[in-house]
Amino acid sequence: MKKLEFISERDSRLSNLLSDKGFSYNNVCRLLKNKDIRVDGAKISTNIPVESGSIITVFYDENMKRTEQKIEVIYQDDNVVIINKPQGIEVEGENGVAKKLNAYAVHRLDRNTTGLMVLAKNLQAKAELDKAFKNRSLIKKYLAEVVGSTNFNGGNYKAYLVKDASKSLVKIYNKKVAGSSEITSIFKTLKSSPTSSIVECTLVSGKTHQLRAHLAFLGHPIIGDGKYGKNEDNKKFKKKFQQLHCYYLKFDGLNGNLNYLNEKEFINIPNFYKNIDIKN
Repeated sequence: MKKLEFISERDSRLSNLLSDKGFSYNNVCRLLKNKDIRVDGAKISTNIPVESGSIITVFYDENMKRTEQKIEVIYQDDNVVIINKPQGIEVEGENGVAKKLNAYAVHRLDRNTTGLMVLAKNLQAKAELDKAFKNRSLIKKYLAEVVGSTNFNGGNYKAYLVKDASKSLVKIYNKKVAGSSEITSIFKTLKSSPTSSIVECTLVSGKTHQLRAHLAFLGHPIIGDGKYGKNEDNKKFKKKFQQLHCYYLKFDGLNGNLNYLNEKEFINIPNFYKNIDIKN
């Protein structure tokens, strides 16, 4: 039995902090069941929220930790690096892609969402990219494999989102409610069958879990999504993680030292859909 002890650097769920250290969610559940985790000296048996500064101690078998994941670099220069983020790795944190690449994160992908990400390699580039993301002048598109037959026409789909930080999830409503923010997503069906569909997704607004929760609200949860989907669907398709991938990135509206990137396009197609015409 090995021992790991560290101090939490952020407020987060225990499973997220241990994922940063190389433990899978299933192994975290096993450790919790066996009460092999301590938070500030107390034995823990549930996936609790942990505050920054808490001391976490884990007693584990060596084979429980994941091997190091390789990060595929799609493009890089002196200012930016574009990667294909793998499943199961955070953007930030001790084992996050930003720290591994010694770069600055300027946008996010959920831990189990894959695909194209751009990171800044210096503070000047970070400032320019932060401004571009705030102005929504960088274009990102996602591919999602969802449950059921869809006929999304590429239009704007509006709803209202409420974030429940204590449960690390969001809820979607068709009308404004207390604490809600209006969201807009663009959905277009690229391929459909009676059992599943491939949907191109574009964020007009950008909220936590927006695409995952919005598609589930519309009756077509992303296959493999354990938070917003149904267990019976995920078992049927034999998928443990959401089939959501950022496949398209285009730079626009960049100024200063990054204007050379304007109009550059990057494409990375996930395994669940290899035949796509991005001009459709």
